[in-house]
Amino acid sequence: MTADDVAAIEETEPARRSQRTTLTVLGLVAAVLLGFAIGFLARIPLEDKETPTPADDSVDVGFLQDMTVHHIQAVTMATYALKGATDPAVQSLAFDILTTQQTQIGEMQGLLTLWEKPLLPPPGEGYMAWMTDSDHGHDMPGMDMGSHSGPVDKMPGMASDEELKALRQAQGPAFDTLFLQLMLRHHQGGASMLAYAADHAEVDAVRNLARAMLATQDKESAQITEMITQRGAQPLPMN
Repeated sequence: MTADDVAAIEETEPARRSQRTTLTVLGLVAAVLLGFAIGFLARIPLEDKETPTPADDSVDVGFLQDMTVHHIQAVTMATYALKGATDPAVQSLAFDILTTQQTQIGEMQGLLTLWEKPLLPPPGEGYMAWMTDSDHGHDMPGMDMGSHSGPVDKMPGMASDEELKALRQAQGPAFDTLFLQLMLRHHQGGASMLAYAADHAEVDAVRNLARAMLATQDKESAQITEMITQRGAQPLPMN
C-alpha cells in the first residue's frame, strides 16, 4: 500500500463515520414515524359507532396523557444512554426502551387524537387524578398508592432535573450504573398506573395497551435489577 493509498483512506474515513451517524439518526427518526403511524392505525378498531368517546376526566384519557409524559422521560434517558453508555448490553437495553416506548407514545397520541382530546395533561392541573380506586395492585415497597384525594405534582419514578443533569454529566461505568438505577425506578414508578389502567379503563384498546406495557416493563425491570446487582450497586429508593 502506497502513501497515496493511505492518504485516500484517511480522507474517506470521516465521510464513512458521518454516513454511519446519519444512518443511525435516520433509523431513530424512522422509529418515531413508525410509532405515530401505528398510533393512527389504532383508530380503525375504534371507529365502531357503539364505542363511546371517553370523557375528559376518564381513566382512559387521563392515563394516556399522563403515561405519554412518563414515557417521554424514559425515551429521553434512553437517548442519553445510546451515546453515553459504555457497556453494549446497556446500549442494547436503551435502544429497546427507546423504540418500544416511542412506538407506544405514538399509539397513545393516536387514540387521543381520534377522540379529539389534548395530547398532554392540562398545564398546572397535576397528574393521576384519574386514579381514584384504592385497589390498584402492583404497589411498590415504600410507596403509598392509596386513593388520591386529588392530582399529584409529580408522578412516581420520575427523575428530577438534577438527576437528569447528573446522568448527562456521568461518564464510563458510572453512567451505566446511574442510567440503570434511574430507569429501574422509572419503570417501578409507572407500574401502578399501568396496572390501574389495565383494570379500570373503559376502552379495550387502552386496557390492552396498558397490559402490554406492564408485561414489557416487568420483564425489563427484572433484567435491569440483575444488571445493577452485577455492578455491586443498589436500586434507588422510590421518590
